[in-house]
Amino acid sequence: MIAVFDGHNDALTRADHERFAGGRDGGHLDLPRMRAGGMRGGIFALFTPSPGDEDEEKPFGGAGFSEPLAEPVAHEVAAADAMAAAGRLLALERAGALSVARRIEDVDAALAEGAPPVAVLHLEGAEAIDPDLESLPAWYALGLRSLGPVWSRANAFATGVRFAMPSSPDLGPGLSDAGVALVRACAELGILVDLSHLNEKGFWDVARLEPGPLVASHSGAHAVAAASRNLTDAQLDAIGASGGLVGIVYATAFVRPDFADDADTPLSVIVDHARHVAERIGPEHVALGSDFDGAVIPAALGDAAGLPRLLDALRAAGFTAPELEAIAWHNWRRVLDAWWR
Repeated sequence: MIAVFDGHNDALTRADHERFAGGRDGGHLDLPRMRAGGMRGGIFALFTPSPGDEDEEKPFGGAGFSEPLAEPVAHEVAAADAMAAAGRLLALERAGALSVARRIEDVDAALAEGAPPVAVLHLEGAEAIDPDLESLPAWYALGLRSLGPVWSRANAFATGVRFAMPSSPDLGPGLSDAGVALVRACAELGILVDLSHLNEKGFWDVARLEPGPLVASHSGAHAVAAASRNLTDAQLDAIGASGGLVGIVYATAFVRPDFADDADTPLSVIVDHARHVAERIGPEHVALGSDFDGAVIPAALGDAAGLPRLLDALRAAGFTAPELEAIAWHNWRRVLDAWWR
């Protein structure tokens, strides 16, 4: 079975997170399903919902869908919430269920027979970091190795891209001065900067800083599905030129050309995004970025146990065995190594 490293999941913020190690009903990701699907590692997000959105079920997706940016989250709220979620991950590490990656050797160790899978601690939206960045070294010491400056809302560092379908990602202003300082500090410490959810002006601001390989952990190709969350060909070109990657998202509203938030979606739609990115900038810049436990994904995949079916679909589309191994693991490994050195 091909080993998989997945670029983004929200398992730590699910209400039933305490059943992650032993298995749980529903959702997409837990330890038994990781084993079944060959998922040996991934980026585990800490995410604080906007006020009023914690338990809200509302329609999402479809042609013409558009909503304003989510409400901001106060630093104090996000810091407390994210610290609690980080504690969940560290508790799983203490129990031997997972190993938290603090250096590239920890990622490599997850491929050994009998080793626990590896988890990269990620902040999805940097509200938990104070604007003066005094807490960033402490988060690094805790194990933070990946950070998205924003989710789809504004904060002290930047503005996220609001959900709009169809739409350009060119929505809103770029990095603030604090955002520029954050990106530079992350590069100095060795914390990967994730560009998913960042609007286009912010993307180009980061690119000009040249902090490391440009990474969008869970995004699609705008040329295939023109959602605001997806990357234009110009953005893809910049990612390729930097040696970075795109973790192809599975969220149906972002991969389907009609933006339907519908689990009745064939795996070929995800493959179309991977093929476009590979044809545009090369398969060495394609990776996986599911958004497990954070979005509707195709029923044909189902959950983490279904990852071999996605790899089979990529194989059927013409990706070679070495390309599949790179997409599933080695491209993420290369980029993490570049940021963490």
